[in-house]
Amino acid sequence: MEERVVRFRPRAILVVIAMVLGTVLTILFLREAWGVLIWILIAAFLATALNPAVELAMRRGIRPRGAAVAVVYALTLLAIVAICATFIPTLVREINDFIEAVPGFVEDLTRGEGRLGFLEREYQIVERVREALESAGVSGLLGFTGTALSITASIVNTIVALVTIAFLTLFMLLEGPRWVERLFSLIAEEKQPRWRKVGYDIYRTVGGYVAGNLAISLIAGTLTAITLLLLDVNYAFALALVVALLDLVPLAGATIASVIVVTVASLDSITKGIIVLVFMVVYQQLENHVLQPLIYGRTVQLSPLAVLIAVLIGASLAGVIGALAAIPVAGGLQVLILDWQEHRRARQSALANEPPGEPAV
Repeated sequence: MEERVVRFRPRAILVVIAMVLGTVLTILFLREAWGVLIWILIAAFLATALNPAVELAMRRGIRPRGAAVAVVYALTLLAIVAICATFIPTLVREINDFIEAVPGFVEDLTRGEGRLGFLEREYQIVERVREALESAGVSGLLGFTGTALSITASIVNTIVALVTIAFLTLFMLLEGPRWVERLFSLIAEEKQPRWRKVGYDIYRTVGGYVAGNLAISLIAGTLTAITLLLLDVNYAFALALVVALLDLVPLAGATIASVIVVTVASLDSITKGIIVLVFMVVYQQLENHVLQPLIYGRTVQLSPLAVLIAVLIGASLAGVIGALAAIPVAGGLQVLILDWQEHRRARQSALANEPPGEPAV
């Protein structure tokens, strides 16, 4: 039986080794720099959302671009500061009131009384918690200490992240157009119109989604605050802030917010809890069938199934941030796929319309 000898060129072996090393280094880089990459992604979304306002300011005569960016950025910061100055004192007071009310809730729970008393009467929750604490022993105490340290580190990291994202957003607004032009200059001149159109469609998709999502969350938080204040529900502003923040998360966020708000309202009064539940259900229908189609209809044209798949994948890859970024990323991919299909059909049509060649002699 004749033996076959397979020979590999040294260059091919080196290429394979280089590809493997490059893949490993890329994975290691992404793992180490994942947090910074998320900051950059958030800043890019914010810059995309603010850029239409910058362009509007330039059309109204505020030039050069740096001046328009400064005006829009300053107005945005002032709006954030005004909102914080309006709501944070009330929010802090409500949180302090809630913390002071917690011992009363615990006492009622221990005695099997009050709104939460059924947890002790029917499920013996106090005994279960006591057994868990006794079994944890010293490790539970150390775990609590570790949790406190991790919370402190998270607060510091959050402050650093907010400051970094703010500066990244500012620099992206200032230098974004120049970077885009540099990227287009790398493409052959005859292909630039096509890719400029693709870039504009992606920009419109991402910008429309980010701006629309922020607007819908603001509407959700405002209507929730008005409803809770009219019903005189405790911690109205704090609950409205929770609704606004969670409403940013597609699909699941609004449901989680509704559960939290209805639960707290029910602790105050069963009647208030039922009214809040009806409000949350009605508002979710309004948001899903009126606000979202109206705001997203001309920008992110994705089917509900595509949205669900994108959100699930984004959440599994990067948690809440991944879920937030999933829809605009999926919209951008849809733009690329539609452009590829359009040019593929154009090429096939051009080939079909070509006259047959001369017969060979």
